[in-house]
Amino acid sequence: MRYIADTDIQPLITHADALKWVRESFALKETSVLPHKISLPFMEHNFMNTMPCMVPQLDALGCKVVTRYEGRRPAVDGQLMLYRYSDGEFLALMDAFTITTMRTGAVAALAVETFARKGFESLAMMGLGNTGKATLECLAVLYGNKPLHIRLLQYKDHAEQVERSLAPRTNWKFTANPDPAALIDGADVTVSCVTFAGSNFAPDAAFAPGCLVVPVHTRGFQNCDLFFDKVFADDTAHVSGFKYFSSFRKFAEMPDVLAGRVPGRETDDERILSYNIGIALHDIVFAHHVFNALNG
Repeated sequence: MRYIADTDIQPLITHADALKWVRESFALKETSVLPHKISLPFMEHNFMNTMPCMVPQLDALGCKVVTRYEGRRPAVDGQLMLYRYSDGEFLALMDAFTITTMRTGAVAALAVETFARKGFESLAMMGLGNTGKATLECLAVLYGNKPLHIRLLQYKDHAEQVERSLAPRTNWKFTANPDPAALIDGADVTVSCVTFAGSNFAPDAAFAPGCLVVPVHTRGFQNCDLFFDKVFADDTAHVSGFKYFSSFRKFAEMPDVLAGRVPGRETDDERILSYNIGIALHDIVFAHHVFNALNG
């Protein structure tokens, strides 16, 4: 068994790799064993999540543990144990920070590519920490040449940092606003990487016909559960406990859409919600590729 530090992992995952590997992960979901995560909240805003998964087609299995401590930097961090499926050999203990950040950002970007209406022009981005930045970098791989109005939620100097990084490399126009409701109002796509919300971010009327909402950390959009036309998720078990799950008008898993088994967006007027809670399958696939890259 070897320990693989985050500094070893960072150079091995490009944003293009991350997009490719999350697509591969979803394609492997049917043949994988994926229990839903166990989440233990404590001390009001903190949590510990335990996330096991088996991927026989890659001869891999493992478990990731993620913790959130308010005030810690980074607030959300994790470690991952990777085993060989065929004989149980403990291959590696990995820092999971970059793996988690990159796979989460890539899945959010893939949700935009899958469910946003054709010709979308504006994207509201809330939460510009590591996951938010990874999401925007993955979106730049997919849409860097497309003229887009990127609305950034103003917090400290994060919006200015993001604009300085991405503006020279994309065909995007940036604006910033400190008011979440105003930011969301009329946006074609809203992506939220905010890790805590005490109430809904915007009233129903702010969500225009044809919009897509991608709540990476799920908080702040419960009102959308009740009136959006379609809801998708990376795994049913991860959302079946939601307060309004039984009230979803239409629900399906994102992997079924990607495989063509169920339709995704069917009209430009559908309001779509894509809950990508984060599944261990992505983590194990990423860990598998990282381990192989480091071991030839």
